[in-house]
Amino acid sequence: MKMISKRAAGALALAASAALVLSSCSSSAEKPAEDSGAGSTDALKIGTLLPQTGSLGFLMPPVQAGIAQALADINGAGGVLDQDVTIVAEGNEGDATDLTVVEKGADDIIKAKPSFVLGAMGSGRSAHVVDKIAEAGILMGSPSNTSADLSGINPNYFRTAPPDTVQGDALGNQVLLDGKTKVAFLTFNDPYGLGLRDVIQATVEAGGAEVVYGGKGDGNEFPTEQTSFASEVTAAKDSGAEAFVVVTYDQLKQIVPEAVNQGLDLANFYLVDGNTNGYGDEFPPGTLEGAQGSIPGAQANDEFKKQLDEIYAAEFGGALASYTYAPEAYDLVTLVALAAQKAGATDAESIKGQLHAVSGADGGEECNTFKDCKALLDAKKDIHYVGKSGTGPLNDNNDPSSAFIGIYKYDAENNPIFVEAVEGKTK
Repeated sequence: MKMISKRAAGALALAASAALVLSSCSSSAEKPAEDSGAGSTDALKIGTLLPQTGSLGFLMPPVQAGIAQALADINGAGGVLDQDVTIVAEGNEGDATDLTVVEKGADDIIKAKPSFVLGAMGSGRSAHVVDKIAEAGILMGSPSNTSADLSGINPNYFRTAPPDTVQGDALGNQVLLDGKTKVAFLTFNDPYGLGLRDVIQATVEAGGAEVVYGGKGDGNEFPTEQTSFASEVTAAKDSGAEAFVVVTYDQLKQIVPEAVNQGLDLANFYLVDGNTNGYGDEFPPGTLEGAQGSIPGAQANDEFKKQLDEIYAAEFGGALASYTYAPEAYDLVTLVALAAQKAGATDAESIKGQLHAVSGADGGEECNTFKDCKALLDAKKDIHYVGKSGTGPLNDNNDPSSAFIGIYKYDAENNPIFVEAVEGKTK
């Protein structure tokens, strides 16, 4: 699956049939590195490690759109060190049922020798390959990893999605605000699932609610490859729960019909970013009406949504069903480009050395676009890039220091409708 096809306007120069893309611009090796003094000044090359197959595939289109729009904006503003930024490899992360897929995807990335790889989207897959990618001298950043175990896992790893401490706190508090006093969890046995479940559980228990099924230590988690959930739904129903928190990926597609068959009111379901998606084609109208879900990140504004819709249609010939993690993907690429511009070099080590600075960790003048931020850098000013996702500057663990969590409620067409954004600090 190709990440970005060649634009008619020529803003992005990517090959249509190969995994490797070569820059059409000449090298600027003679240009001195302004800050690092030693790094490479070749054109900035990035790779992607995304779920071309597997249970997170529904999240890939908005991330592709976010990457494409970031490249269009960066290259439209003259690129990094006066050269276009290009995609040079597109690895497949697959899913947790076969980790050899993400291992091969990482190998494909390493062979292409980019300075930066965007991905993986699944926390477990990132944890599985982060050391291998870092040892190859490649910087790694994810728009969607939320596992708390990834905080500070490697100096070469950072993310624009907040750890689960932020999302779990927000969703847990929503359960409490709704007056629920007994909570059941349906959780798969995955680092993402377990970590997020544990935070939500701690939040609801701290607020006085009781976890009556599926809590930490109960041993009721199910394997990621499981496809039948009759016994789990029965047990959760019989527990007397008033709220059912489903921490999965697309296993929700099998859980929901079983819950309907057993007469549960799905308005009492609470979903997470791994499964808060539109299900208009999967379920009869009204099935999920009233259910709620959480997705890290601020709601994309209308102008940005329009850009994402247009670039996805132009590059991939399709329509976006959601904008989940598109802002975070956009910000990842922009932060890397700005760090390279500030460093005066495009190698991973030089970029890593300036990431915190351009994210605003040291203060600086606020700017919202690559073009405006680049102008400030050219004027020798410190910057604070305020991105599309609304996250705070990177902290010492390479996590966003603060972030917004969107709360959504499902309509009669089984689509999640944005209700509000809750801001939280990273713990």
